[in-house]
Amino acid sequence: MFKVLYKKELSPGIFDMDIEAPRVAKKAKAGQFIVLRVNEEGERIPLTIADNDTETGAIKLIFQVVGASTMQLSAKEVGESIADFVGPLGQPSLVKPGMGTIVMVGGGIGVAPCYPIARAMHEAGNKVIGVLAAKTKDILIFEERMAKVCDEIVICTDDGSKGLKGFATGAIQMLHERGEKMDQVTAIGPSIMMRSIVEATRPLGIHTVVSLNPVMVDGTGMCGGCRVKVGEETKFACVDGPEFDGHLVDFDNLMSRSRMYRDQETVEKDHVCNIGLGR
Repeated sequence: MFKVLYKKELSPGIFDMDIEAPRVAKKAKAGQFIVLRVNEEGERIPLTIADNDTETGAIKLIFQVVGASTMQLSAKEVGESIADFVGPLGQPSLVKPGMGTIVMVGGGIGVAPCYPIARAMHEAGNKVIGVLAAKTKDILIFEERMAKVCDEIVICTDDGSKGLKGFATGAIQMLHERGEKMDQVTAIGPSIMMRSIVEATRPLGIHTVVSLNPVMVDGTGMCGGCRVKVGEETKFACVDGPEFDGHLVDFDNLMSRSRMYRDQETVEKDHVCNIGLGR
């Protein structure tokens, strides 16, 4: 059993939770994820690791309540336990010195999994610019955390309540127009946001990494549910990813597959298939 060490509702329906999982915390690297079950009858929920603490053995998760399983998870209180917690899964982010200027773009709660990558990039000596995007300032998360590991923070809100008014693509355009040499852009968030970032960086020739969030069941590549088209190849997000070259990803296929079970999700209200939005 894996104990809840910390819990906070950041905004309505969005929770910050630390789970005691010392072996996972010891091995976790930036960009990886876990799969959990709240109880023995529950579904498997993949969530990207937002932080890990090797001293306390805690894994930090940021998730949004979108169905019965995440509702059950959000109902857990400090001191209570969940049944299963497996990880770290997936390939870690490529992080090394000398990568240049890295722009981390987080959309919504996709900001949370940007944090460990930004921190790792910063610790490796790279320049890191964080772009935090949300519909409104009230649902911006991890602003203080990101500020500590970024050389610069750019905030975008759809309604203009804080920072630039508009989408994250506006930040990319602003950085380009001021002459910022962007060596890599990493985008994490809703598929439509990641696709928009990819289309913004494509004509600029900026290497762009996206963290994909397709339907996922076992997290080991056995079910095949998370297959995605990357260039001319079929990849499995859980074992080959979750990060891929954004300019090679077939987003039409990705988004079409994500809608395959919409009717069942509406009926059951018990399906969480997003690493990205559940992260």
